[in-house]
Amino acid sequence: MTRTRWSALAVSVLLTATALVTTTATTSSAAPVRYESVNAAISPGVGPTADSLTVDTVAATTPVAINGQLRVCGTKLCNQYGKPIQLRGMSTHGLQWYSHCVKTASLDALANDWKADILRISMYVQEGGYQTDPRRFTDLVHHYIEEATRRGLYALVDWHQLDPGDPNANLALAKTFFTEIADRHKFKTNIIYDIANEPNNVSWAGIKSYAEQMIPVIRAKDPDSVVFVGTHGWASLGISDGRTEADIVNNPINATNFMYTFHFYAASHQDEYFNALARAADRIPLFVTEFGTQTYTGDGGNDFTSAQKYLDFLASKKIGWTNWNFSDDFRSGAVFIQGTCAGNSFTGTSVLKPAGVWVRDRIRTPDDFPTS
Repeated sequence: MTRTRWSALAVSVLLTATALVTTTATTSSAAPVRYESVNAAISPGVGPTADSLTVDTVAATTPVAINGQLRVCGTKLCNQYGKPIQLRGMSTHGLQWYSHCVKTASLDALANDWKADILRISMYVQEGGYQTDPRRFTDLVHHYIEEATRRGLYALVDWHQLDPGDPNANLALAKTFFTEIADRHKFKTNIIYDIANEPNNVSWAGIKSYAEQMIPVIRAKDPDSVVFVGTHGWASLGISDGRTEADIVNNPINATNFMYTFHFYAASHQDEYFNALARAADRIPLFVTEFGTQTYTGDGGNDFTSAQKYLDFLASKKIGWTNWNFSDDFRSGAVFIQGTCAGNSFTGTSVLKPAGVWVRDRIRTPDDFPTS
């Protein structure tokens, strides 16, 4: 059964069972939930087979309901209609430290109050992460994929390797993790795989070799979903290593339906980084999986002017982004005021630091999701 057919069947069965979920359904935080409003019907006189279940009317209101299965077309991320789109959302902090910030109330706020399109699930490999308890952390990622899915968000699975910086050092672990993740979620249309967060102290050739081993592992289970690959120099297109995007342009990864990632921190990464991004944007497919309005430490003063320059450019090129980070860490880049995650109030701006107010406003602006 194809992914499209399976999805149609699953949606029809679910909606037949539940009759109708309205757009005014509420959560424990009393925030309105953006579900699809659909009338499902079974063709008269015919049993509920894959071919006989039909969806009469779909008023799609979630990012996934509108855009469906994504794919890379040229240098753009395109929706099920082949139209370029920009996804905007948030990255969690490391699950080993801040999983308590990613719960029902906060995810409801992200989907319904912030009106996000995508959740980046940041699972560190080292630093107390996956390597210490693979079963626990794999199950956490499964859980957050399901939470994103039920809210109509795209789920970006982030293999957050950082130290060691060479992703080849964790190749065996990555194969095990992504084999299970891709196998379990292969029929979903909202999964994106990021196989290397911030490669560093490794050549582009080394990253390319890793990607060309990892992408087939995912494709063997999930042939359709998009894969992201971090670039050298901490995902700076090589700039932080004294290199440039030319390394990638002249020696691209031998694969299809994937994108390269770029990270920036506005108070640290100024013209040299911006110019590299601008040059690369029309040459290779890009997604900004991490950025902040502060320094590269995720802390310090906010440079909203520089950050806005980046976001304006990303919007003009329809390059998607996720902001770092959706937690109440003490650093200025964590969107929530310290102590917020102990409670269940995450809507509005009173619980946010200045960077949180700023990025929430920019996620909340209307999406431009063309359909046909």
